[in-house]
Amino acid sequence: MTRKIIIDTDPGQDDAVAILLALASPEELDVLGIVAVAGNVGVHQNAINARKVVELSGRTDIPVYAGCSRPMRRHLVTAEHVHGETGLNGPDLPEPTIPLQAQHGVDYIIETLMNAEPKTITLCTLGPLTNIAMALVKQPAIAERIQEIVMMGGAYFEVGNITPAAEFNIYVDPEAADVVMRCGAPITIQPLDVTHMIQSTPARLAAIKAIGNKSGQAVHDMLTFSESFDLKKYGWDGAPLHDPTVIAYLLQPDLFEGRHCNVAIETASELTVGMTVVDYWHVTGRAYNATYFRSGNAEGFYKLLTERLARLP
Repeated sequence: MTRKIIIDTDPGQDDAVAILLALASPEELDVLGIVAVAGNVGVHQNAINARKVVELSGRTDIPVYAGCSRPMRRHLVTAEHVHGETGLNGPDLPEPTIPLQAQHGVDYIIETLMNAEPKTITLCTLGPLTNIAMALVKQPAIAERIQEIVMMGGAYFEVGNITPAAEFNIYVDPEAADVVMRCGAPITIQPLDVTHMIQSTPARLAAIKAIGNKSGQAVHDMLTFSESFDLKKYGWDGAPLHDPTVIAYLLQPDLFEGRHCNVAIETASELTVGMTVVDYWHVTGRAYNATYFRSGNAEGFYKLLTERLARLP
């Protein structure tokens, strides 16, 4: 059956690839809407970026909303040093012509979940969790109506990428992540432990470019730009590709391996704020609240991604 999803995102080159992968898979995924959140850059620019990607895909029927412009309790930290000043540097995409929806993204999430049959909508979160947490605070009843929250965020074995202890999406709004992890909805996490295995090597980027369509060229240009930071940082053959693992899990879950365990968020320590504390070995006795993936099949992932991108304009 086709799975109904809402994508919450801060595009971001890797977010853009995730959106394209979802929109290229209408048989499996019914994208109800896309909600921008502040993260890689500010929410205004992220909403522009989301609409650019929607137009690139040819799926101009997908509504785009703007959500929260700052974290729940903190000043916004952004990542232009990775993604460029627009958040989507690399390809020369035209300014979007489809309108931004007038409704606030948080209200859209609440309204959509409350009006749908329970357990029929999955939230795919590709950025900080501010919008989802604010929706849960504003209308707690949505928690039991969510089919699943599938997020890119956190790290355990790989630890942090914005601080020594924290992954960027969680670090930007740890209080929001804490609200989400405590909400009781089914949660699946794609952390750095997985995404650092999903590397966009030169051969994989060349295969995407060789598709020969606009979307393949744009993805090649996006990742060629954004990978320069990580290649210098890690010295690997390819840069990690983060957010598309969320969509790949929905399309082909057997690409990933992990376990059900307890995941908590550090919100107080100056040294480790935003850290995902993963009881992967079940040593604390805390109740399990998430499926936490540890590894992914990179070859299978890029085969899926390349095949789906070839379906787009």
